[in-house]
Amino acid sequence: MTANGWLQILFYGLCLLLVAKPLGLYMVRIYDGSMRWLAPFERVIYRVSGIDPTEDQHWTRYAGGMLLFSVASMLLTYVVLRLQHLLPLNPQHFPAVADRQSFETAASFTTNTNWQSYSGETTMSYFSQMTQLAFHNFISAAVGIACAVALVRGIARKSAGRLGNFWVDTVRGTLYLLLPISFIAALLLIQQGVIQNFKPYLEVTTLEGAKQVLAMGPAASQIAIKQFGSNGGGFFNMNSAHPFENPTPWSNFIEMFALLALASGLLWMFGEMVKKRAHGWALWTAVFVIFAGGVTTAYWAEGRGNPIHIARGIDPVASDAQSGGNMEGKEVRYGIANSVLWATATTDASNGSVNAMHDSFTPLGGLVPLVNIQLGEVVFGGVGAGLYGLLMMVVLTVFIAGLMVGRTPEYLGKRIQAREVQMVMLYVLVFPAAILTLTAISVLVAPGLAGLNNAGPHGLSEILYAFSSTAGNNGSAFAGLTGTTYYYNTLLGLNTLIGRFLMIVPMLALAGFLAEKKVAPESAGTFPVTTPLFVVLLISVVLIVGALTFFPVLSLGPIVEHLLMGAGRLF
Repeated sequence: MTANGWLQILFYGLCLLLVAKPLGLYMVRIYDGSMRWLAPFERVIYRVSGIDPTEDQHWTRYAGGMLLFSVASMLLTYVVLRLQHLLPLNPQHFPAVADRQSFETAASFTTNTNWQSYSGETTMSYFSQMTQLAFHNFISAAVGIACAVALVRGIARKSAGRLGNFWVDTVRGTLYLLLPISFIAALLLIQQGVIQNFKPYLEVTTLEGAKQVLAMGPAASQIAIKQFGSNGGGFFNMNSAHPFENPTPWSNFIEMFALLALASGLLWMFGEMVKKRAHGWALWTAVFVIFAGGVTTAYWAEGRGNPIHIARGIDPVASDAQSGGNMEGKEVRYGIANSVLWATATTDASNGSVNAMHDSFTPLGGLVPLVNIQLGEVVFGGVGAGLYGLLMMVVLTVFIAGLMVGRTPEYLGKRIQAREVQMVMLYVLVFPAAILTLTAISVLVAPGLAGLNNAGPHGLSEILYAFSSTAGNNGSAFAGLTGTTYYYNTLLGLNTLIGRFLMIVPMLALAGFLAEKKVAPESAGTFPVTTPLFVVLLISVVLIVGALTFFPVLSLGPIVEHLLMGAGRLF
């Protein structure tokens, strides 16, 4: 650990703070309908699509529209990938994508997971990349934000019983937010040297006389939205250390900043829309505290190095001549600070892109991104999904606080009763049930073990990480697991669907229930949601729910691996 590393981390946190209000205010104007500079394009989309922009939908109709759109776009992507060899913009003449990978990829990109069991530059044509994968990068993010806004409306509205219009929210999120910000980011990345072209791949001769193929393609445009849309899967897979994708320190910062920028703004947007700015800042503070704790833990674990390496004479001390610490799996040009900062941010954001290999982190360093995912996408989180996931934890926190003082719990003037708690608990339980069940099955059956490249606790961690990542709509991996099998392509694809839709529907139901309630005036028994006590209680609930659920399996994976490493044993 170095002072320079800490300054970079501090600068990153300060930038997230500074953009929260301007981005949040801009998003308020988008979703309240006052942002109209693209109104002509908006009206054309509604007319061609047969959308009634004045319709205010019940939660069942809102959820139905979301599910219908997701299923239709997923099926379209599957068909295009299977017919890729017959479609244009395929200068490398890539064959059709295998059926199992087409299913997994279509499910993964539809759910904003972007898990990729293939290398994008050697599998996908330009047509598939641009018309399907990049399309889902925009739309899956817009859908997540739309659903979060629906929950915010459910909290803010009084006896309305309506959540807005799914189609309008999705169109506006894409037109006014994701397209403009991605266009600006793509230009900045191109200026830094990220490639953007339609050339055939280049064959070059290296200085040693060997032949090497250099992938070309429209990378910058896809990288911009994969970062801002918390997607992660991109032109070069999730590899954000690729020199054509991330060539400079500034490109690294831009892409890393994009991971959490919109999520930071959404928290301010929430406070503004419910007329409780102090509450929005309280939520921002809570998630930033958890984020800072994760970065600190990972930086300490990676900065101190690996005791086994130290015992073999490797110097772990940072100096002018070396980065020090555990540099295995990391780029020298980024160093430890930027590697652990990206690893923490990308797993907080459910993004999945990586500029270092999480599989090569020390056990405790690798524990941080794993736990970030298992907390349920609430520490800033993915765009939209992070906000509604956090609000589910807030409702649970308020409910627990009400039980502690023996009063009917209220949240922003609305009573939290049986059916609201049932939806929250369904949301909370689906996530670990999918992860733990599928992990348990995979460590017991031959197809699950066949793809494993490591034995012992690290092998368990690799399987656990894969199912945590896909259920958490993250997409990153420990990468010691061969996922290109029918077993893993099928189960991981199904897991992405479970982690998205079996959680988003209860959330929309909760939004609908809250929208029907009247707002009661605050009383002496109302639990304040703007105080340091609330921040501490919310952090405690988030950590305890994750710890109690996953601690037993974590103790068999990265925790016991850490103990073995401390004893100087290989694993």
